[in-house]
Amino acid sequence: MDGKLFALNTIPNMTDGDVEALLAALTRETRRVERVDLSFGAVWIKRYGTERPPVWTKAQTALSRLLGQPFLRPSPVLDGAGMIAREIRRIETFAAAGVPVPRVLYSSGSALVLSDVAPTITARLKALAATDPAAHDDLLVACAAHLGALHAKGFCHGRPHPRDFFLAGEAIGFMDFEEEPEAAMPLATAQARDLWLLFLQVADRALLGRETADRAFAAWRHAAPAGINGELVKMLRFLGKFLSPTRLIGRVHMGSDLRRFLAATGYLSEVLLNAPRPADASKAGKDD
Repeated sequence: MDGKLFALNTIPNMTDGDVEALLAALTRETRRVERVDLSFGAVWIKRYGTERPPVWTKAQTALSRLLGQPFLRPSPVLDGAGMIAREIRRIETFAAAGVPVPRVLYSSGSALVLSDVAPTITARLKALAATDPAAHDDLLVACAAHLGALHAKGFCHGRPHPRDFFLAGEAIGFMDFEEEPEAAMPLATAQARDLWLLFLQVADRALLGRETADRAFAAWRHAAPAGINGELVKMLRFLGKFLSPTRLIGRVHMGSDLRRFLAATGYLSEVLLNAPRPADASKAGKDD
């Protein structure tokens, strides 16, 4: 415990009371992600090794081999210590390239303590949705632009989602680096998957519809390396095979996952493959 106390005391502005509160939280090990309020502000504890690798991971690996689709491969599965090392390494790499990321304040064999980076983009989108639809959609476009800039630096996020983006002044920062798809597939493939995953949110959340999707795609494409387009086309040719059966399923029950798949895959297929897209693809089932 003395070693932990010494390490925690090296965090700037940390008081003895803060050390006690944080040690108590680290010892509780109640939730995988936990916010702890201290005298100088909030910090976040992320715990690792508390969950078993999902059964889907092995199935996903087998499926990617069977179908010959690298973008389906999961990130390498690591133990808790390996996941901590991976997240720290990726945070440090992104920070060294000037990308806004949380600061690592402390690490142990099973947990990280990270600085607070509120507000997240998700929180900001929720605030704008009812008051300023144009600003709401401008923020979605900014997410796409900053993801493209990230790709231009030779990086990918792994599972880009507004909840893992945050406002950093005039820029957008990134957090949650547990995934490392570029370790399982070519970088351009991982970046193409990044863009598709982001559009699962953009195409579905856009309040101004097609106009916002067009602006977001143009903003990403303007910043991102041109070589990703070829990987996007290959991915969409494969995913496009599932559009028609997904629409049929949606006639029975249009859940949120199906809706996002149809909205994003339909839009990107139309843009990159000139495939027709039903006008209501992004609106069906909006009550889910």
